[in-house]
Amino acid sequence: MKKRFLYIALIALTLGACTEQDIVEQPSIPTDGGTEVRLPADVNSGELLIKFKPEMTDILDRTMTRAAGNGGVMTRSGIPSTDEVLEILGGYHFERIFPVDSKNEERTRIAGLHLWYQVKFDEGTDLQEAARRLSQLGEISKVQGNSRIKRAYNPKSRRSYVSQAALQQRAATRSGVAAGRFSDPGLAYQWHYTNSGNNAFDKTNSTGETLAGSIAGCDVGCYEAWQKCTGDPSVIVAVLDDGVMYTHPDLAGNIWVNDKEELYAGTDADGNGYKDDRYGYNFVHNTAAISWTDVSDIGHGTHVSGTIAAMNNGYGVCGIAGGDGTKDSGVKIMICQVFAGENGVSLNGEAQAIKYAADNGAVILQCSWGYNSSEANEVEGYAPGPATEKEWADTYPLEKEILDYFINNAGSPNGVIDGGIAIFASGNEYAGSASYPGAYSKCVTVSAVAADFTPASYTNFGPEVDISAPGGDTEYYNAIGEEDNEFWENNEVSGSILSTMIRNGSPAYGYMDGTSMACPHVSGVAALGLSYAVQQRRHFKASEFVALLKESVKPVDNWYSGGKKKTYYRNHNSPAAAPSVMELSKYIGKMGTGVVDAGKLLNNIEGSGSDMKVPNVYVAEGGTSTVNLAYYFVNGETLTYTCTSDDAAVATVTVGNNLMEVTGVKTGATHITVKVSNGSEQTITVTVRKNANDNGWM
Repeated sequence: MKKRFLYIALIALTLGACTEQDIVEQPSIPTDGGTEVRLPADVNSGELLIKFKPEMTDILDRTMTRAAGNGGVMTRSGIPSTDEVLEILGGYHFERIFPVDSKNEERTRIAGLHLWYQVKFDEGTDLQEAARRLSQLGEISKVQGNSRIKRAYNPKSRRSYVSQAALQQRAATRSGVAAGRFSDPGLAYQWHYTNSGNNAFDKTNSTGETLAGSIAGCDVGCYEAWQKCTGDPSVIVAVLDDGVMYTHPDLAGNIWVNDKEELYAGTDADGNGYKDDRYGYNFVHNTAAISWTDVSDIGHGTHVSGTIAAMNNGYGVCGIAGGDGTKDSGVKIMICQVFAGENGVSLNGEAQAIKYAADNGAVILQCSWGYNSSEANEVEGYAPGPATEKEWADTYPLEKEILDYFINNAGSPNGVIDGGIAIFASGNEYAGSASYPGAYSKCVTVSAVAADFTPASYTNFGPEVDISAPGGDTEYYNAIGEEDNEFWENNEVSGSILSTMIRNGSPAYGYMDGTSMACPHVSGVAALGLSYAVQQRRHFKASEFVALLKESVKPVDNWYSGGKKKTYYRNHNSPAAAPSVMELSKYIGKMGTGVVDAGKLLNNIEGSGSDMKVPNVYVAEGGTSTVNLAYYFVNGETLTYTCTSDDAAVATVTVGNNLMEVTGVKTGATHITVKVSNGSEQTITVTVRKNANDNGWM
């Protein structure tokens, strides 16, 4: 199933009356004459997103504080020149895009994200004129439109389901389990993990000539990788998609849980700005209640999550980093819901979801969505998206800033990765360019291949693509039955991607195609690689790990040379459709570095990066901070540690059961020396403050 996503405008909400707020004098900032604001054609009526200049911080903070005492509604900024323009334009609602999270507020301000606000006008306001006027103000640095993202595929289109019982029955007729380690019955059909080159969906003609075959090794190399690592629960992947079914029996054990929160408690117990967010957050409806039972919810997010982290537990299907069947052995899926039924978030909601992921522990951003490419077919109703990185950044500056925030701020300098990895699907338009925001040079963009290394018949390709992965190709193998939503029991299904799914609100399994399916293969391999780095106590900067990921591939260009061609049905829903022929040479150099290979990645991690470092400690006077030293040394649980404080008048230290406890005595700084029984030694800095949490934020 291919996923073409459009940013679609929805009708703005009915607007309310304005109320006056106090005006605060501000320093005079000269206007720069404004800039031409590029608004997408599908911009939400009556809405703009604006960013103030840093000099306006104090005024905005005071206005927000006053608004908090009046129910939290801001109708003015407190900046006279801005409010004068807003009043002329009919502005009535004004709010900071990112809620205050005390733990992360300092880095939010360093990144300038506290200066972004959403403003709503009367519905009939000329947004281009409003943007022009606001951009001329010296107090405002950026203005952009606010569109609402929406799925561009038909939720009633062809897909194929399979029951657990059918998987069990069919697997019993197969000779062994494909990977030789796990007993999950669906693994025998997950060719995309380990491909024998002999699959039931291979097609030959009456003379035995191969029409559409598979090739041994056209997979992501799970067999080799699983001999070394199957996942680690400290690695968190944020899935930005429709609601993931966190009760699915093949996912429930690998869902990220915010232990400080409870659903429907009505409180923000952890102070991150979101109430009740136990399993993540539904940014579409601004609630912690994750949804998946709408008639239009087919389980897209559940499908990609299964590819990454379905539990390797002898039931259903396997995930690339789903663990070894024991408790808490797989990576965790953080649910950031950006689609629900027929609805999708606006761009401010998308930005909130990305920031939420970074601030709550995710290190990989899984995004099987994006704008149309610049080569989208307008005849088929797809408006072209940005053509260059500059055009994208000028049109969607908030999107660029929030991706930069994730890439720069996710992870930890003392964890397995410093920074985050944003992974996007390239698009499904059979276009010679990838779609934004995935085409951004700091993101990882994924194209799709069939089971024989050939480009999937729908995949976008081009110089912006970083890497490839199996995405399935029903149009090539053309083996699915003719009925929509066919429930497969007795027939082999074409070379599509098998994973967890939802059927009529209940847990299921099924097949989908698309770069949407290729993308989570790369996310899963990256998560497995980071899991192995945890095991090896290796530390990477995000850019280092991305470079290693791109190097860890099976080359593909050799499959496209020598005049090779591929025949497929572009319109596989019509039996009468004429076959089309692709010249594969046009893909050379445009499918990224190759097909991602988990086995190679884990091999390359050994000896790469740097040693883990015990973190510096921030602690309050009279408070205690605890560090698990075993996390920072290979086989750390079997080692012993001796810790000494240089100045016990500032901080004291004790150690037991691998836990180092640092107690603040008085304000100041000192050093602690950590000596390890394996002969290694590290020195850390301890800073004691009168009021500080364990991260040092005041």
